[in-house]
Amino acid sequence: MSDILLKLFSAFVISLAVASAVPANAQTPAATGAAAAPSAEAEANNPLAKFQAFNMHNYYVPALSEAEGQKANTFWFRYAQPVGKWLFRGSLPVQRAPTGVGLTTSGLGDFSAFLAYLFNTGNPKVSFGLGPQFTVPTASDKITGAGKWQGGFATTYFNATSPTLQWGGLVTWQMDFAGDSERPGTNVLAVQPFYFVQLGGGLYVRGAPAMVFNLENDSYNVPVGLGLGKVVRGGSKVFNIWIEPQFTILSRGAAQPELQIFVGFNTQFLKK
Repeated sequence: MSDILLKLFSAFVISLAVASAVPANAQTPAATGAAAAPSAEAEANNPLAKFQAFNMHNYYVPALSEAEGQKANTFWFRYAQPVGKWLFRGSLPVQRAPTGVGLTTSGLGDFSAFLAYLFNTGNPKVSFGLGPQFTVPTASDKITGAGKWQGGFATTYFNATSPTLQWGGLVTWQMDFAGDSERPGTNVLAVQPFYFVQLGGGLYVRGAPAMVFNLENDSYNVPVGLGLGKVVRGGSKVFNIWIEPQFTILSRGAAQPELQIFVGFNTQFLKK
């Protein structure tokens, strides 16, 4: 299965690159009106928005496959900072992981970050970024981290040419290159499509399920998501809050989420 996934991943990356180039080559901003900046509602969900941002995300997992009576929870702190033509995003999780029926352990997880180069697509409503990703073994417990230094890359595409529908995707891949030799190796591919339908007044329907493929042990989890969000602008800040149930439709391996409740609160700090 690993070879197939890698081929699919390559095709996805190529498709994103082609899609990001088409608006610049096929049409001019003067002819299409594309030079206008995207709305605050659209940019609130753009992972490549050129704003400083602080986000808090929580994934509550009430049911795990092949693990009756066990639950999990991951709370993420995320920070984004544009630096010239680059965008840095760092993420630190706090996890509650099951250790048996009715038993859990809590602690810090592994810090991860990616640095995306923001390509000029010729259209301010189309964003495309590509760059390295790395993970540092900062976990406070063996259960909440991999115990490995990991490296790879991330690519993101976001299309806000429509005032009603915004869409795109985030693809990351990383594997271990150092760390605790007694711990299992890592080789993980994640594909996260996202789609947002604006309903008006800052209210929108959303989905951003992350499909995770562990190429090291041939396990995977493929969910679908559908939720509701609200964007509110307050002075020089844009706030974005949502709730999104995500249901697993395909999975392989033990302790895979069968259902996740994804809740988020994002804050973007607009340029003055």
